[in-house]
Amino acid sequence: MRERLNARAPATTARPDPRPDGGEVRVFNLSFPATPIAVRDALRAAVARFIRLMTEEEAGTLELILAEILNNIVEHSYGKSEEGVIALSIVRDRKGLNCSVSDDGIPLPPACLDLRDRDPERPDPSSLPEGGFGWFLIRDLATDLGYHRQDGRNLLAFRMPLEPVEILQEG
Repeated sequence: MRERLNARAPATTARPDPRPDGGEVRVFNLSFPATPIAVRDALRAAVARFIRLMTEEEAGTLELILAEILNNIVEHSYGKSEEGVIALSIVRDRKGLNCSVSDDGIPLPPACLDLRDRDPERPDPSSLPEGGFGWFLIRDLATDLGYHRQDGRNLLAFRMPLEPVEILQEG
C-alpha cells in the first residue's frame, strides 16, 4: 500500500524562470517510480504544467509521446520488477518543449531509433513487431530524437516544436 501512495504523490519542481528578454522559460522536473499508476500521474502533471503554453492539440501530442515512452520504460526496461525510477525533465522555450527521460533499466534496443528506414507512410500496425507502432509514433511526432546510454543509465531526449500561443493571465 505504501508504494501505491508514493506513486500517487510524486515530487515535482516546476517554476517559471524570468529571462532577460522578458520571455519566460518554464521548467518541469519529476522523478517517479516505474509503475503504470505513477506514469499516469506524471503525464497528468507534465501536461498540466504546460497546458497554458500550448494548444489543445499540442497538449494531446505531448501526452501521446510521453505515454509511449514512459509506458515502454515501465514495460520493457524494468519489466515486472517495478523497482526502478524514471526521471522526466521538460523545458519550454520560444521554439517548443525540450524533453528528456532517463532511467537505469535495460538498454534501449537500437532498432527503436533507427531512422534510416523512416518511411513517410504510416505502416500497417499488424506488420510491426510488438511495440513497433509506438516507436513509429514517437519518431513521427518528435524532432531531434536521440538516445544515449552512459554509466548504466538510459537517456532519451527529444524536442516538440510548439506554435506561439498567448499565455492566459491567472486571475
